[in-house]
Amino acid sequence: MLLDFNSEIFSWVRGGLFVLFLYHFLIFFQNRSKLYLYYSLFLLALTIYLLQHVVSAEIKPVYAYINFSIQFLAYAAYVAFARDLLDTRTHLIKWDKYFELEIKVLVLLAPIFVLIQYFLGYEFQVKAFTAIAPVLTIFTFVSYYIILTRINDNFSLYFVAGSLIYVVLANVSFLETIVGTEFFINKGVQPMFFVYLGALLQSIIFSVLLGLIIKRIEQKSKNAEIKLALKLKEMEELKMTALQSQMNPHFLFNSLNSINNFVLKNDIEKASDYITKFSKLIRVILNSSSSPTSSLTDELATLALYIKLEQMRVSGGFDYIVTVDKNLKLDHIKVPTLFLQPFIENAIWHGIMKKEGHKEIKLSIKEDQGNVLCVIRDNGIGINKARELNQISQKKRFFGTETTENRIKVLHQNKGVTIETKDISVGLKTGTQVSISFPSA
Repeated sequence: MLLDFNSEIFSWVRGGLFVLFLYHFLIFFQNRSKLYLYYSLFLLALTIYLLQHVVSAEIKPVYAYINFSIQFLAYAAYVAFARDLLDTRTHLIKWDKYFELEIKVLVLLAPIFVLIQYFLGYEFQVKAFTAIAPVLTIFTFVSYYIILTRINDNFSLYFVAGSLIYVVLANVSFLETIVGTEFFINKGVQPMFFVYLGALLQSIIFSVLLGLIIKRIEQKSKNAEIKLALKLKEMEELKMTALQSQMNPHFLFNSLNSINNFVLKNDIEKASDYITKFSKLIRVILNSSSSPTSSLTDELATLALYIKLEQMRVSGGFDYIVTVDKNLKLDHIKVPTLFLQPFIENAIWHGIMKKEGHKEIKLSIKEDQGNVLCVIRDNGIGINKARELNQISQKKRFFGTETTENRIKVLHQNKGVTIETKDISVGLKTGTQVSISFPSA
């Protein structure tokens, strides 16, 4: 079986190498990576070289011209493959120049050996190859040593292991030129069997190696996606922080202005009470300033402190009623810090402030088709009446609500966020309703 080149084992190896050539050549056309081009050319040259013993009698004379030349071209493609695979241009800057020179020499030797056959005959080719082969072998082994000692990764180990197997077995076949063919025939094996075996084992190892490379590329792609997502998240948080830094001074200014009004009215007791509550609120705001978001539970607690301050400022006070859906897990719902405060402030100063009699603001929070729906409803004069009184411009929205809307949209990347403001005045009943809907996660 090991004496007949037409036997199954030899045929399977030749067929397998050709299939691998087609596979990697198609991959090259898909991603245009020279790594696959060089490896496919190496496999093609190796396949052509191994076909020499099974081609028809008419074609066999051609191999007298290309036998050694195709080996040189195969080795040139192999070295080019190694340079790209191991990135020797980066990891072996000085030694890579020798690889580049080696490729040029091998490509040049291919036509030279064709000319040797034409003018001097096949026997002279054998003598020339016998002189060149040891030099190539020594250079190859030195290169493997340098690769292993200077490129410390699994890829270099797999590459050298696969290459050594082929080089060693190919040199066993090369002993035919020294000990003669009969030495191998008497052992029941063709000299070229070792080249076949080396090519088979090398192709298996290189296939595993290329599979690892594809896996590494995919992992790098995933890592890049994760890093991009983290960077985008950081950018969104920076935007949130920037918007929050715009809103907080606005809120603080209004509060300080209220304290000033109490002082001007010489209402020392109210001013003192207000400052006490205000300091508690500031402490809460400062504690939460390190993060652009907070839980909805913390948001409602902070909002309750703010409401107590505003109830002191509004003449006659107002009722503040909160209803929360029990199915909602408020601790797990993240919202921008103080995101409801501007809407409540708007309801107070542009709604119930101008209303006579009973004043109230209702806040309801419930689940609505997978979203969180916050509805702020007041019984003030209504947004349409406020606009008539030029309290709110038709074109320019109130600063705090606009900024808060931007913050919550940034938090959820503008997905699933809706904010609707409408006048709910009917007959003698007046008021404004703001509906804020955003994803629960």
